[in-house]
Amino acid sequence: MHQHTESRRGSIIDVPPLPEHPFCTIVIPCYNEEHYIESTLRCVRAQRYPADRIEIFVVDGGSTDATREIVARISAEDPRVVLVDNPRRIQSAAMNIGIERSRGDVIIRMDAHAEYDESYVMASVSALRRTGAVNAGGAARPRSRNDFQRVLCAVLSSPLGVGGSAYRDASREGFVESVFNGAFRREVFDVVGLYDTNAVTNEDAELNQRIIEAGGKVYLSRDIQVYYYPRSSISAVVRQYFAYGKGRARTLLTHRRLLSVRPFIPFLMVTSFALLTAGSVVVPSLWPVLGAQATAYAVIVLVESGRAARRGALSDLPLLCAIFPIIHFAHGVGVWAGLLQHARTVGPEPRERLPAR
Repeated sequence: MHQHTESRRGSIIDVPPLPEHPFCTIVIPCYNEEHYIESTLRCVRAQRYPADRIEIFVVDGGSTDATREIVARISAEDPRVVLVDNPRRIQSAAMNIGIERSRGDVIIRMDAHAEYDESYVMASVSALRRTGAVNAGGAARPRSRNDFQRVLCAVLSSPLGVGGSAYRDASREGFVESVFNGAFRREVFDVVGLYDTNAVTNEDAELNQRIIEAGGKVYLSRDIQVYYYPRSSISAVVRQYFAYGKGRARTLLTHRRLLSVRPFIPFLMVTSFALLTAGSVVVPSLWPVLGAQATAYAVIVLVESGRAARRGALSDLPLLCAIFPIIHFAHGVGVWAGLLQHARTVGPEPRERLPAR
């Protein structure tokens, strides 16, 4: 008997039950990851899962560092590891290249900037079998290699930093809007289509929204454990969250609806500050309102930064106080940039589908 779920719109994703050890395809998008790719592949190759039931595609966007040489060396030791070219470089294109080459009944995304528990694949398959979900994944657990990353990890583990996102909470278990990376039933890509290759960022959330709108379920499991390494500088964080904001805007314009308002809270905050600032120039009586809002925001940031510093080191307080607003404002401004860039060019569009076998 096939498992199926039905959405409010009446669409159905129908999938057969999975065997205990389905064949799994692991797709690793990467570009210039010489500092991380070897440890990532070490984790992948050490999975407690039948070795003959896994294939591994490292889909590289033309790395200019030693990434390709490292992968080629490992591939010579383990023929399951295959280096594949990604001319478009972006992650959504890399995923589609891997999916189209795949033989797996389950397709598992693994990012190169991360380390995976040895039970990662088994736990992913188990969650799919146990819950009837068509995508299962774990929480995004940040891990550091330097002091800046350590402070950034504290921000990314805070509700103020990530807005209470379920997939950031390692204690959560259940059906959610999105997960980190994900393990997908192959049938999903025949029903909802492949990744959106025009999406430079937010491609995972956009795909998960299509899955949910088509009646599929996305499951977050505590047993699926992965640790990722965040950016290593303020400038990199600014670029990342600005790009995330643009991606969120594009997803909104594509689907014309939100699964949750939560990701747009920084956008609403930035808009509020901008409107009050502009309004205060014309109506001076609004200056106290702007001042009150700015003071309230500063107090919230200071209190949460202090809480995070007490868990780490008090010397982290100045950087914590800086990173919270940097993330909020970069993301909020990015949403505005995305809305302005894509307002006339993006709308609902069909996606290329993976042909049924």
